[in-house]
Amino acid sequence: MSACHNASEASNTATLYPAKRLWISTVWLPSAVILYNVPSRTGLNIAPETALELSKHPLINGIKEASGNISQVAKVAALCGDALNIYSGNDDQVVPLLALGGKGVISVVSNVAPELVHNCCQAFFDGDTAKACALQLEMLPLEEALFCEVNPIPVKYAMNVLGWNAGECRLPLVEPSDAHKAKIEQALQAAGLIKE
Repeated sequence: MSACHNASEASNTATLYPAKRLWISTVWLPSAVILYNVPSRTGLNIAPETALELSKHPLINGIKEASGNISQVAKVAALCGDALNIYSGNDDQVVPLLALGGKGVISVVSNVAPELVHNCCQAFFDGDTAKACALQLEMLPLEEALFCEVNPIPVKYAMNVLGWNAGECRLPLVEPSDAHKAKIEQALQAAGLIKE
């Protein structure tokens, strides 16, 4: 279950705190809540101070941080400490967020290369930052291909190519362009995920 705070409802994140707190308190939830900070989708960024206030709610366990702003993530980590688990929401920023105390990643790339993403995180947690960095860089071509169009268009196409029968996108989303299909297939092939 997810709730999206529409940017048209507020011009700043000060209104997020009471709105999210009320929503979480009045809706029955079987488990903890992870906040999704994805400003590119919502049009509104969850400020670190708002994350701190929301982290005080007993059901809020973490935040998927996809603002792309490493300084902001550092501030969230400094303000919230262990009260809020931070997960990277950007596949190209896994290692930097782990270095700031992140617990993992909510990943698109892991849909097609779960072992690669797992090994990247595990290497970091094992203290092998050189290996974690190398695996982060190894992910880059897949990241670029899987974000060549708005998510989930490329990843659904990739999953279908890999035989996972993810189905078609629902309107208003459509299949990727032929050029992007080729780019996705090339990235999957280069990663050793499909062979010709």
